Amino acid sequence: MMDFKYILLMRHELLLVLVAVIILIFDFLTDREKKNRLIPFSIYLFAGAMLVSFFPVKPGVLFGGSFQGNALTDFFKDILNLALLIVFMQSEGYLRKEENREKIAEYFVLLILTLVGMDYMVSSGDFLTFYVGLETASIPLAGLVAYDKFKSRSAEGGVKLILLSALSSGVLLFGLSLVYGATGSIYFSDIAKHITASPLIILGFIFFLSGMGFKISLVPFHLWTADVYEGAPMSITAYLSVVSKGAAVFILTIILYKVFKNITGLWETALYALAILTMTVGNLFAIRQNNIKRFLAFSSIAQAGFILVGIMGTGSLGMTSIVYFILIYVFTNLGAFGVASAIFNASGVETISGYNGLYKTNPRLSLIMMLSLFSLAGIPPVAGFFGKFFMFTSAGSKGYFILILIGVLNATISLYYYLMVVKAMFINKNDHPVPYFRSPNFLRFSLLLCSIALVFIGFAGGIFEYIMSVSHVLF
Repeated sequence: MMDFKYILLMRHELLLVLVAVIILIFDFLTDREKKNRLIPFSIYLFAGAMLVSFFPVKPGVLFGGSFQGNALTDFFKDILNLALLIVFMQSEGYLRKEENREKIAEYFVLLILTLVGMDYMVSSGDFLTFYVGLETASIPLAGLVAYDKFKSRSAEGGVKLILLSALSSGVLLFGLSLVYGATGSIYFSDIAKHITASPLIILGFIFFLSGMGFKISLVPFHLWTADVYEGAPMSITAYLSVVSKGAAVFILTIILYKVFKNITGLWETALYALAILTMTVGNLFAIRQNNIKRFLAFSSIAQAGFILVGIMGTGSLGMTSIVYFILIYVFTNLGAFGVASAIFNASGVETISGYNGLYKTNPRLSLIMMLSLFSLAGIPPVAGFFGKFFMFTSAGSKGYFILILIGVLNATISLYYYLMVVKAMFINKNDHPVPYFRSPNFLRFSLLLCSIALVFIGFAGGIFEYIMSVSHVLF
C-alpha cells in the first residue's frame, strides 16, 4: 500500500489538477455577465496552490522509478509555477476584452494542464513518462496559440504548431525507440548502464536531439517560432518563450547528464555546433525585426544558444548555471513581454517603431522595458549579467574558451538590437506616441515583481548556492 507521504511527491501536479477542476466548476456556476470574476478568482486560487506546493517534502520515487521527486525538481517546478502566475497576472487586460468573456475558464485551465504535463516531464524517470508529459504539455498549447479564433494569424499559428509539433514528436519517438532497441529498457538508470557509442545509439540520439531541438527552438529547428509567436496572444507568446522552453531545457539537461553520460564527447560536439548556430542566427534575424513579438521570438532563440553554452559545463556546475539562468530568464522575458502586452492591450501597437517617444507618455513602462532588455543583453549590474557569467563559467570549466569567445561576440551583437528598442523609447521623436494609460492592477504588480527581481536577484548569492547544493542529487 502506498504511503500518503509518497503522494505528497506529486503535490505540484495534484494541486494543479485540483485548481483546474475548481475553476471549471466556478465557471459553470457563474452567469455570463459575471464571467470577469473568474480572472481574480483563478489568479488567487492558483497563487494559493503555489504557496502550498512550496512546503518541502523528502525525496523519493513513485511507480517503480517512473516518477522522481527531489529538492532540485521541486525547486524547478516552483520556478514554473511562479512564471505561470506572472503570465496569469499579465493576462488580465487581455481577458477582460468582450470577445474573450466566454473563454476565460478555458484559458486558465488549458495553461494549467500544460504545466501539469511539464511537471510530469521534469520528474520523469523513464522515457515513457517523459514522452507522455511532453505531449500533455504540447497539445493544449496549440489551442492556446489559436485562442483568437477569428484572427487568421492566430489560427495559422495554431495549425503550424500542432503539425510541426506532431512531426518533431514523431522524430523524437523514433529516436527513443532506437535507444530502447539497443538497451532493452526505457528507464533512465538502466539505459545509462548500457549506453555505448554504437551506430544504433548514435542514430537514436541524433533523432532524440532533433526532436528536442524543435521544443527549445534550436537552429535549424527554429523556423516555426517567429510565426507561432506572432500569431499567438501576447501572454501565450510569453508562456511559450519562458515556461515551455525552460521545462524542455531542464529535462534535456538531466537526460544528457544522466542517460547519455557515456557518450559525452558525442553530444558535446553536437551542442557545440548547435550553440554557435543558434546564437548567431537568432541574433542576426532579430536585428531585422520590427514586430515586437517576432523580435522577442528571435531573441529567445539566441538565448537558447547561450543556454547550450552552459550545458557544455556538465556536472553540478552546469546544472546549477542552467537552473539559475532560467530563473533569471523568467523575470527578464516576462518583464519585457508584460510591457509589450500592456501597450498592445491599451493601444494595439506591437511594432518597435510604434514605441517611438514612449518615455514621454509612459516613463515607468519604458524603464521596465529598458531594464528587461539590459538583462537580456547581459549588461551589469542587472540579473541577466550574472546569469550569462555563470553560463560562461560553466563552459570555461571544461576548456571551451573558443565557444565562450563566440558567445561574447554574440552578446555584443545582441546589445545592438536591444538598444534599438531603448533608442526608440527614449530618443526617437514621435508626434503621436502611445498615449498615457493605466495598466490593470495585476499587471502592474507583476511588472513590479519582475523589476525587483532583475535588480536584486543577481546580488542574492544564496540563491546560486542553494541551487548548487540541491543539484548534487543528480550526480
